[in-house]
Amino acid sequence: MLRFEGLTKTFGDRVITNDVSLNIPDGSKVALVGPNGAGKTTILNIVCGLDEADHGKIATTKGAVIGYLPQEPNPEPEDDVLAECIGGDESVYPLKKRLAALVIKMEEDHGEALLKEYEELESSYRTQGGYSLEATAKSILVGLGFHQEQIQASPLNLSGGWRMRLELAKIFLKRPDLLILDEPTNHLDLPSLVFVESWLKRFSGTLVFVSHDRSLLNRLAKKTLYLEGGRLTLYSGGFDDFLNQKAERQAQEASAQAKITARIAEHEKFVARFGAKATKAKQAQSRLKMIAKLRSLERDDSLADDSGEVVINLPTVEKSGREVVSVESLDIGYHPESVLCSNLSFLIERGSRVAVIGANGIGKSTLLKTIAEVIPSLSGSCRLGHKVSLAYFAQDQATVLDLDSSLIENVMSASTKVGQLAARKILGSFLFSGDSVFKVAKVLSGGEKNRLGMACLLVKEANFLLLDEPTNHLDMASVEVLVEALSRYEGTTMFVSHNREFIDALATHVLVMLPDGRARLFLGSLDDYQRLAAQTGFPNVLVAESTPEKRPDENIVAKPLGAESAEVAHAEVKRLRQQKRKAETKLGKCEKQQNVLEGEVSQLEADMACIGSSDFERLNELASELETKRNKLSEIEEFWLLLSEEIEECSTKLEAMGRL
Repeated sequence: MLRFEGLTKTFGDRVITNDVSLNIPDGSKVALVGPNGAGKTTILNIVCGLDEADHGKIATTKGAVIGYLPQEPNPEPEDDVLAECIGGDESVYPLKKRLAALVIKMEEDHGEALLKEYEELESSYRTQGGYSLEATAKSILVGLGFHQEQIQASPLNLSGGWRMRLELAKIFLKRPDLLILDEPTNHLDLPSLVFVESWLKRFSGTLVFVSHDRSLLNRLAKKTLYLEGGRLTLYSGGFDDFLNQKAERQAQEASAQAKITARIAEHEKFVARFGAKATKAKQAQSRLKMIAKLRSLERDDSLADDSGEVVINLPTVEKSGREVVSVESLDIGYHPESVLCSNLSFLIERGSRVAVIGANGIGKSTLLKTIAEVIPSLSGSCRLGHKVSLAYFAQDQATVLDLDSSLIENVMSASTKVGQLAARKILGSFLFSGDSVFKVAKVLSGGEKNRLGMACLLVKEANFLLLDEPTNHLDMASVEVLVEALSRYEGTTMFVSHNREFIDALATHVLVMLPDGRARLFLGSLDDYQRLAAQTGFPNVLVAESTPEKRPDENIVAKPLGAESAEVAHAEVKRLRQQKRKAETKLGKCEKQQNVLEGEVSQLEADMACIGSSDFERLNELASELETKRNKLSEIEEFWLLLSEEIEECSTKLEAMGRL
């Protein structure tokens, strides 16, 4: 149980919560959402005891274990990743260390007291699952993308992103009763994201999490807690359910506002007409008090939303040639002796939107940097087509922005065509207004740097965009605006993202990169890739277990889009024909069952008519049997309809492809 009791928290004039009281039942999976800057992280910090409320309190079930993802990794970790992960279990890991210390002590002291202490401790350790602790920790680490060499390495040798993954692994191993997560999917690749989502779905405790991944919010959350204007409102269902309920509530509130406004106007009209008359003075005063009360209600129920919205209007660009980039036998990496991906060959044509997916550390960002000529290729060729102008958006904008220059200087230096007035207008559409455009870039937050980077990208008027994790640090509203802008964009896009909804909304092709150096280009979005991968035996990187160990000697060359399209079309025709044949076979069996059951129902009805009302016992038996047969017949008829629709759908698709 998690209960808010009169919770109030402010920062100066800014109200985070104002006398909030609500109850979250045990076992709930709750998404905490709200506009940027509303105070979501502050709420989580108060729940975890990292911050204090001004008034009120948060109550949890007595003895509940709370797990939360810290902002920074443990500065003094254990010697290796596995030991640090095991240390996340704060109840069992201390027993393990005490047992190890007792074993050393017992080598010199063979007394019964020490042996008894060991036996009692070992029993407790065994009962609490101590002997499976290491295996469970390894399973969690592998699910989060750790390789064997990383598991044995020191956490201090890991990057910041991998160390945060380790912190997440420690929380999962801890098995808390109440789990608090702020952006749990940051720093995760798609396979790890699938693992985390699966783990959280199975989690039996109470989960409260903040995320900008709309798809995750819909699939995982059973309740949505909305924070805005100092109020916390609990809705049932995922994010889309919340939006629908919020829209209904706003409509009701708007209607109430209209009624309040109308009542105020009536009272004001009365006061204006009769306020000066002595005979009506008492009524006029009463009306004035009522007006004041209604004004108060009008302010309390205000629907005003001061949160700004990013505006992204990608410019009209010059049309490039049909072939945008041609990659042949390309090896990428930072050193010839450590090739990340080898023998890459593919062709991207004008208008394509290619999502690059795969595990972290296999070369997705490196591929984009190589095409953008930020780093050189190790071997092979990467040629841009006729009239192709390229713009690159880096995952870490701090590496490409001039941090010592102002925002407006960064935008103006991105294109010689942009003057100060145009630069200010563009920055305004990314929520930088007034004197804020003169701030130096180094003082910006991660999200603000991303928005500045987008502004710089926009003014380059390129017809080929390379985007590395463009949705990082963006809220859902901004991601939706970016999706709409890229959908309208007339150029070509190649992007890396771990946001499945973003990929599904945009991708016309998926380039899959594997840890063993292989890569392959698939037509369609993620679902199409998974289906085609299953048909061709290519690994599915969206399922962590199917990712192969590194075998550099095996390479599959990605096919040009034209060849891949023909292969995909052929495979789709084959699949549809098989699906249609199977459905037709099932339909035939279904019709036979229908005929048999219809005959049995008719016979039962005839038998009941012959018996009449004299034999009640026999009538009841036949009535029960008749009801069973009719229910079965109804089920088969529904199944028959579904099969008929499936056959019709397959026929329609095959006819459209000219292959019926």
